Amino acid sequence: MNKKDYYETLGVDKSATDVEIKSAYRKLAKKYHPDLNHEEGAEAKFKEIQEAYDVLGDEQKRAQYDQLGSAAFDGSGGFGAGGFQGGFSGFDASGFDFGDIFDNIFGGGFGFGGSGASSTRPQRGSDRLMRVRLEFDEALYGCSKDIKVDVTEECENCKGKGGFNEKTCSTCHGSGTVTQEQRSLFGQFVTKTTCPDCKGRKKTYEKLCTDCHGEGFVLKHKTLTISVPKGVDTGSKLRLSGKGDAGFNGGENGDLYLEFVVEEHDFYNREGNDLYLKIPITLTEAILGGKKEIPTPYGNVKIQIPAGTNTGDKQRLKGKGIENEQKRTKGDLYIIMDVRMPDKISRDQKKLFEQLEDTDLTDSVINKFDKFTSKNDK
Repeated sequence: MNKKDYYETLGVDKSATDVEIKSAYRKLAKKYHPDLNHEEGAEAKFKEIQEAYDVLGDEQKRAQYDQLGSAAFDGSGGFGAGGFQGGFSGFDASGFDFGDIFDNIFGGGFGFGGSGASSTRPQRGSDRLMRVRLEFDEALYGCSKDIKVDVTEECENCKGKGGFNEKTCSTCHGSGTVTQEQRSLFGQFVTKTTCPDCKGRKKTYEKLCTDCHGEGFVLKHKTLTISVPKGVDTGSKLRLSGKGDAGFNGGENGDLYLEFVVEEHDFYNREGNDLYLKIPITLTEAILGGKKEIPTPYGNVKIQIPAGTNTGDKQRLKGKGIENEQKRTKGDLYIIMDVRMPDKISRDQKKLFEQLEDTDLTDSVINKFDKFTSKNDK
């Protein structure tokens, strides 16, 4: 009888394919990863998901599980001594697509752990993800900006070894793994797990490094100067190769991914690479028309306001929108007319409007509506 239902943990049927199991695991891992989900119980849930996938994602382990249940893996659980040590930090993950990034991470290993003999091979460092806030003008024109990041780096004191006076691990005798025998009604099973003392490195040290406490890596607070391309928008992403966590056993560093969040402007509204600018015009300008100076991201220009302009009328200024350096495109600027009524009018102005009322200044829409009102009253 199964002590743990790994299929239920991943939310799949027992007949699920390898692709379906992997897809379910990725979705749940993103949802409950403790660096992204700070709710109580998220970390424990994440470990359950990882344990379930470690079994169901392996053809041989899955066959043993289907036959004997989770009892076949008691003591190992597939979660090993490595675990997830790297990862994303300090980031609000709402609205961000992690697909490509997690494909890379889960394909190459997340953190410095690993299992069995693979932990002695070079492993790529974890990727980091950070949200960077920009003022509207910084995103519009591009800029050079200093950002503060936290990444793991190789300990300088022990050169990434974790200690001094290296010796063969006495627990695993230099194999990096420990063997466990388990008996059941169906026979005896032998499983190998990562050595808990050397963590698969095959070596231990007479003296642990006091700087990194035996880990071989330390967390560093760094300031990076980045070049923000012109025209980035909220949700735009930038990859800084090799600026993530340090690799393990000589592996390459992970990458740093930046997601930009652009503050809104007081007057410009952005849609894609196009800008919309609502300009207030007086009643006189709306009726008589005329030239008016307006601001654009590239300096002021004069436009012609047609006579009889109404609120909501639009003019397009080609090429006066956002210059997107990443996509090599340039948007337009749309001018939206906003006819403003006077708050107060003088007696003389009131007389002028009363005189205008006696003239035929109504448009065709008003004439049609007046005729409909008159007809409806009969």
